[in-house]
Amino acid sequence: MRFQKPKGTADLLPENTKQWQYVEDTFRAVFADYQFEEIRTPIFESKDLFSRGVGESSDIVSKEMYIFKDKGDRELALRPEGTASVARAFVENKLFGPEHTKPYKVYYQGPMFRYERPQSGRMRQFHQMGVEVFGSKNPATDVETIALAMDLFQELGLESLKLVINSLGDVESRLAYREALIAYLEPHFEELSEDSKTRLHKNPLRVLDSKDRRDKEIVANAPSILDYLNETSKKHFEVVKEMLDALEIPYVIDSNMVRGLDYYNDTIFEVMTESEAFGSLTTICAGGRYDGLVEEVGGPATPGFGFGIGMERLLMILEAENIELLEEEELDVYVIGIGEETNLETLKVVQAIRAAGMSADRDYLDRKLKAQFKAANKKNARVVLTLGQNELEQGVINFKVMKTGKESAVELEEIYDGDFEKIFNLKVADMTAFNEFFKKED
Repeated sequence: MRFQKPKGTADLLPENTKQWQYVEDTFRAVFADYQFEEIRTPIFESKDLFSRGVGESSDIVSKEMYIFKDKGDRELALRPEGTASVARAFVENKLFGPEHTKPYKVYYQGPMFRYERPQSGRMRQFHQMGVEVFGSKNPATDVETIALAMDLFQELGLESLKLVINSLGDVESRLAYREALIAYLEPHFEELSEDSKTRLHKNPLRVLDSKDRRDKEIVANAPSILDYLNETSKKHFEVVKEMLDALEIPYVIDSNMVRGLDYYNDTIFEVMTESEAFGSLTTICAGGRYDGLVEEVGGPATPGFGFGIGMERLLMILEAENIELLEEEELDVYVIGIGEETNLETLKVVQAIRAAGMSADRDYLDRKLKAQFKAANKKNARVVLTLGQNELEQGVINFKVMKTGKESAVELEEIYDGDFEKIFNLKVADMTAFNEFFKKED
């Protein structure tokens, strides 16, 4: 029987994972600059965590979650997003306690799962990197976290970024807007899509997020939530804009923008870019403030702010923009063995070079000399060491610098005594670099 990967999943081969690792390492370096530390949560959680945290009316919970029962008849779900899980960990591990620095800043990465129609940049198993900040209502937290998101993409070399912001207001503001939005949408009830008809009285703000063409036409003239913000929410949003201006981070306001998750309040944002990968503006990062989520999952009232980045979509955009993520990798040393009798010695040489802190590889298929040199070239080896029967008997190995073609013999014992890096520098570097090397040693 021939097996295939499940629909909506992908195999990441070594040529792919090198790019992923580069992006992840770049992100980690920027996270460290902003004093974020990594948190890791389970891939599956209680189904109720997402029902309560994300919201029953969201597409994620109502349509897209992978749900199953374990042997104890407990309903579990593969995590569809990261924030609810991190909030649960924040509560369960009492990270809100006075012994922990506030605001508490963490980042996460890993696979998420949503049962939806696979398409370009949207998979059933997908990967996110994201951040969460707990314990600060200060608008500066909103802006600093948005600035972090912008820095991540700029560090990768992405240009033409577009920051879109909006405010959903606090509970009081949203209740007032909810009534106004329902009053506006009810006369259009029969024209709405089936999903929007269902959402109209459960969560009318989700109608604003509809992808249906007719729904979009209807909500285009809907009242703006910004007109219903109370003084507290209005002041918060004004300070956010003032701080973005002060940091010279350009932005546009979209009063119809909402997030697909129910826990957001006040500031929300998306970072978009125009890419040939999707043919139009596409969102590569989204997030916002969620001051009620920690309390919703059983903790004390704690403000929060965060965002998530879809890694598959980001990698597609980087490729479409022809952004080079990796320099051509070089192998320090490739070891060639000629004849079965050299098999043990070449293994010892390779391991000795690795022990000296350098990269090394060798042939394991007993190929001809020409084929082994071809393999060394394919791996961009800087040096090739060749060991045949004659060299083995003399206790030496042939040292060839691939860039210059210069060859010389090296005692095997010199390789095993732990000073191979000195030999390498002596034979590969020019005399100036070599002299500088030994000046440092002196």
